[in-house]
This record gives sequence, structure tokens and C-alpha cells, in this order.
Amino acid sequence: MKVAVLSESSADEVAVRLLIEALLGRPTQPIALPEPKSRGWPSVGQTLPEVINNLHYHTDAEALVVVVDSDKSPVHQRAHEQPGGVERRCRWCQLHEAIEQRQTNLRPRQGRAPLSIAIGLAVPEIEAWYRCGLDARVTEAAWVQALQSGNFPYSNKSLKRDVYGTDRPSLALATRRAKEEAHRLAQNLDMLEKLFPNGFGALARDVRTW
Repeated sequence: MKVAVLSESSADEVAVRLLIEALLGRPTQPIALPEPKSRGWPSVGQTLPEVINNLHYHTDAEALVVVVDSDKSPVHQRAHEQPGGVERRCRWCQLHEAIEQRQTNLRPRQGRAPLSIAIGLAVPEIEAWYRCGLDARVTEAAWVQALQSGNFPYSNKSLKRDVYGTDRPSLALATRRAKEEAHRLAQNLDMLEKLFPNGFGALARDVRTW
């Protein structure tokens, strides 16, 4: 399957692809995207319509996977996917709305199905996924509770230190550790989906329909 991956860093994209291949149970063929001028959540949101347009008209991609960090924005809930349930501050909802708007305006591809798109929300960041099963404190439910109480058991910086040994990893270090943890998680996707049921669960549900 020909799949493009868009995330907040190239290291994250390596890990996401490995997780997608584990969900699919087979390798994917990468579809390259133009290197963005900047990285992070704002860049993903801003470039997404252009990325979809490029994949639809100028490549033979079959699917696109988009994964972003939630940081301290609202955590996605399945209720958001119901009519009238959209949470405007939820990044998953924002991406989903942008995707629907862009796809509505695309001309059909001759003899080809529409681009399949799956969205994941790493709560609060993808390093939390990398700590899944290694640190019992790090779960989606714990972060939801922390957002409500204001008492955070860990932070983005502490997660990075736990994963990389520093909160400012080089790209080479981040990529190596992302691969290592993604390979580990690929052996137990049920655990990842159980502990991150909305952010990773939404991604898994979409991918399993392909």
C-alpha cells in the first residue's frame, strides 16, 4: 500500500510508519512529501490542505496518515465524532474538518479511489506513546485528569528526558529512539490502544478500515 506520513518531525514519521505497518500487518510503500519550511503542530495544520492536494493530483498515493501532539489542548473523545459533538479546540477535530473541506473540493481521480486518511493525536506528545508500558503514570486518562486538576505528573520535557536522556535530542538520536520504541510497541498494539484509546485508538480504527 502506498502511504504518506505527515507528523511534527521526520523522526516521528519513521515511528508512525512502523506502527501503521503493524496495524496493517504488511509493509507500506512510502510516498515522499516536500520537506516543510518548519515543523511542529502549526506547520502540520497549515500545510495539510496543500499536502492533500499534492497527493491527490500529483502522486499515486493510496493513503495519508497524520499524527500530531495534543500538548495541553483538549484530548480527542469519540463523542467529538458524533453530529454536533465537534470540539473546536481539539486538534484531531481541527484536522478532520480541514481534511473534509479539502476533499470536498477535489476532482475525482480517474479510475482510482479517494485518498484514505487516518488521524492520530499523541497525548500529550508522541514521546508518551514511546513510554507506553514502561511508565505506568503515562496514559491518556492520566493526562485528561491532569488537564482537569492542573496537577501534571509529567511534562513534555520530562517525557523527552525519559525517552532520549535529554529534552533537546538531535535528529539522529530522536530517529533512533523512535524506531526502537515503535518496534517495541508494534509487538503489543493492544496495550497502546488500551492506554491511549482516543488519540491512538482513532488512528487505529481508521487504518483498520483500509
